[in-house]
Amino acid sequence: MSLNHKDQGEDLLSAPLAERMRPKKLTEVRGQTHLLGKDCLLPKLIRENRIGNLILSGPPGTGKTTLATVIAEESRCKLIKLNAVTSNVAELRESLKLAKYYGAGKCFLFIDEIHRFNKAQQDLLLPDIESGEARLIGATTHNPRYYVNDPLLSRSQLFTLKSLEVNEIEKTLIDCLQDEKRGLGLSKCLFEAKAILQIARLSEGDLRKAYNILEIIVEGLSIEGIISEDTVALFARERSIRYDRDEDEHYDTASALIKSMRGNDPDASLYWLAKMLVGGEDPRFIARRLVIFASEDIGLADSRGLLMADATFRACETIGLPECELNLAHCVLFLVTCPKSNSATLALAAAKQAIRDQPVQSIPSNIQDRHGRNQKYREENEEGYLYSHNYPENISGQSYLEKDLSLFVPKSAGTEKSVADRLDNWRTLKRELNRKKN
Repeated sequence: MSLNHKDQGEDLLSAPLAERMRPKKLTEVRGQTHLLGKDCLLPKLIRENRIGNLILSGPPGTGKTTLATVIAEESRCKLIKLNAVTSNVAELRESLKLAKYYGAGKCFLFIDEIHRFNKAQQDLLLPDIESGEARLIGATTHNPRYYVNDPLLSRSQLFTLKSLEVNEIEKTLIDCLQDEKRGLGLSKCLFEAKAILQIARLSEGDLRKAYNILEIIVEGLSIEGIISEDTVALFARERSIRYDRDEDEHYDTASALIKSMRGNDPDASLYWLAKMLVGGEDPRFIARRLVIFASEDIGLADSRGLLMADATFRACETIGLPECELNLAHCVLFLVTCPKSNSATLALAAAKQAIRDQPVQSIPSNIQDRHGRNQKYREENEEGYLYSHNYPENISGQSYLEKDLSLFVPKSAGTEKSVADRLDNWRTLKRELNRKKN
């Protein structure tokens, strides 16, 4: 737990660059014009200290902590800081006690990474938040609708921060290089415009990451050195990408891969595959998604897709990294260039819907099991089972449902067209056989 820098008297000169450059006023906050623009209500409410409980969500480095700090400064309120990753219940209780001591009108309780608190910890906030004795600002990189309890969310206003645009980060870095008080102006570094643009792109919309890259590069330069494209390129070789194997980025990237394959875009598919591999994704997770895709999105249009995906999964298990990356690339390219059909997916869904919506059909007597202990009495006039192999094209004309259903609708993609033609032929034969019977 900590109070804001104003109370602590932090020596910002010894702090990391991102901390030194942290905005002190709303007018210094970069981006987020959808929240803080001149026609927005939020800045007015902040300055008049009429802000209630807030949940700030958005990717890393978009300014959630900064905005919380600025809100406290502009509202002339104290800010009690708590990080859900490192704090326990005892610290949470103590922070709530301190927030109530100062009063909701003069204090905010800021909880960073609030999604890390479990349900019981989040529920602990409710009584004081509900009574108005404490005022909350929560920050999360996750979707708060999934990770913040509904009762807490319903008592808070939700604001979503966006990743900064490349040009916004570029301008901010240039200002930082010229700022002699808080920035890197005293280093007297020269820079190539394209080099700053490279850093802005490498940051992936994360301003804190951009500051960190710039600080590392400048520290490695001689006095009055030059930040060049080559310097940034050397740094980029060793950079890490934003990818969390257990959280939103993991699932978002997997979704991007599957949707790109479904949309028949090999370049996008390979790009998202590469991001997952560079980010350290388990190749077996990727292979499992490819096995699902082969049936869900290709199906009968090219049944080789399932064989390819299954072989790729086995390769990932037996060969492992880094060699199995080639197997994954091979499979992705095969699947993305296959004709697509979701007829199997739709047919199964239709069958399940029929089970749910209609009375469950009894199994016709003529196709029930009559072997061994399952031998059943059959009426003399009851039609027996007609062995399909005894009939042309295996069509006996027999019904296998009490009431006919039309669930499978084949498409004309790839080899599925021949399936559609074959089914049409069989339906014609069946109608003719039934007409002769009657």
